[in-house]
Amino acid sequence: MAKPRSVAGRARVVAGRLASRYPGDAAALCALRHDGAFQLLEATILSAQTTDERVNLVTPGLFTAFPNPEDLAGADLDELEDLIRSTGFYHAKARSLTGMAQTLVERFDGIVPRTIDELVTLPGVGRKTANVVRSVAFGLPGLPVDTHVGRLARRLGFTVAEDPVVVERDLAALVAPGEWGVLSLRLILHGRNVCGARRPRCDACLLADICPRTGVGSVAPVRPSGRRESGAV
Repeated sequence: MAKPRSVAGRARVVAGRLASRYPGDAAALCALRHDGAFQLLEATILSAQTTDERVNLVTPGLFTAFPNPEDLAGADLDELEDLIRSTGFYHAKARSLTGMAQTLVERFDGIVPRTIDELVTLPGVGRKTANVVRSVAFGLPGLPVDTHVGRLARRLGFTVAEDPVVVERDLAALVAPGEWGVLSLRLILHGRNVCGARRPRCDACLLADICPRTGVGSVAPVRPSGRRESGAV
């Protein structure tokens, strides 16, 4: 097929091809196992600097020990840290979890808010986490930008920015709001499976014929790794 003539046209083709390769809605594509917005919020806070697989091993015990915001808000820090220790940075994450729960109870009656402006007032919650919760838990427009999304957006010529907020703005302008969350998750999956940071597998990429960076870097197969890049969803 002819190459798209515009960046917006390329974005439409990319979104369509990734949807065929990675089907499903945002809830189905999200790798973090959870039941509801509160559990997803906890899991996403824990996901910094570790793998989704590791988080999924830890969260069942966390969810059982502290099943609601009120319980987590009053959690014993030593007990909480023991539960989440294997995710790394457990001192900071424990403080973020209890602070988030306390704020939910005190300001939002224990209900996870839906707006970005409200979500980012919760301890441990930045714009990426807020967008994850909006798009996955609530089915609302939200475009999380992690290292995979930023890298692929630059390689595909959708942005030149390094700042995640600017990347989010540039990507959001190219696709409909209802596609933001699924596009982000599909870019993450493609970044993990094919378009790696050091060794993009252009020979195996369904976007190679329209990607401005095809052939830049090694196409050697990526060895499986137990860790992912920081900030992934």
